[in-house]
Amino acid sequence: MSARINIARPASGGYSPDPHGFANSRPSAGYRAANPDDPIEKLRAFAQTVEENVDIYTQPLKPHLPAIGRFLIVGTFLEDSLRIMTQWSDQIWYLQRHRHFPWGISHIFLILNVVTMLVGSGAVITKRYTEYAVGGLLGVVVIQALGYGLIFDLNFFLRNLSVIGGLLMVFSDSMYTRKKLFAGLPTLSENDRKKYFLLAGRVLLIFLFIGFILRGTWSIARVFMSIVGLAACIMVAVGFKAKWSAAFLVVMLSVFNVFINNFWSIHSAHPQRDFLKYDFFQTLSIVGGLILLVNMGPGGFSVDEKKKTY
Repeated sequence: MSARINIARPASGGYSPDPHGFANSRPSAGYRAANPDDPIEKLRAFAQTVEENVDIYTQPLKPHLPAIGRFLIVGTFLEDSLRIMTQWSDQIWYLQRHRHFPWGISHIFLILNVVTMLVGSGAVITKRYTEYAVGGLLGVVVIQALGYGLIFDLNFFLRNLSVIGGLLMVFSDSMYTRKKLFAGLPTLSENDRKKYFLLAGRVLLIFLFIGFILRGTWSIARVFMSIVGLAACIMVAVGFKAKWSAAFLVVMLSVFNVFINNFWSIHSAHPQRDFLKYDFFQTLSIVGGLILLVNMGPGGFSVDEKKKTY
């Protein structure tokens, strides 16, 4: 729903501000620190005030967050399918020469990958047969890791775990509108299944940042960024202020992606360009998963939800 300023005329004839505080410059009394001299209480009150303001002023974006998140998540699959089609001969040569695929099997392998990625991505974007699309894209992730021999590459492995986390977030998002899933498991309600998928999705999403911490040269800025980012990742994993931690990671990863994986600044003939482009679109996919987390919340298995219960 879009945020609008609703103005009601009181009995006195003046205008009162809207109940959400758009026109109210005074802070909400409900978010004042219980003990003004306690720094922890001050921090808690400040955090609650920030959450309220962010929630109010991001209302116009909220209806579009699921579509944006789904599109970004499948971005890496769309880019990969396009790269295979435009570099067909190179892909065939690599599979046959270095991976020892027999002639014909290499062609079938690539065709199946391209078709599955295009169809699955289209289904995720249009929200049709989402569970089958997610299953197909998960299969692509596993098959490519085995086919290209990258399953033991730590950075590749961690990034793929995060992509899988994003796909699980897509699946969780689809469960909001699905009336019946997994008919063979009557003991699990749809709510319970959603909790498990959200838990797995948000835990897997943070592995991209762990990979970032493990690679590259260290500097003061990198150490600071790693500490702050790791703290946000832990908060996402345990579900403590998860929506705002995920929003912070969205901003952080987006800035990092533009400045570090800037493949457009490298000549098209340079071999590093393809690697940077691959990293760029994989990071976009993980950002999409975090956007879905911002929209849906962390689910039942989280500190945030437990606090609401008590």
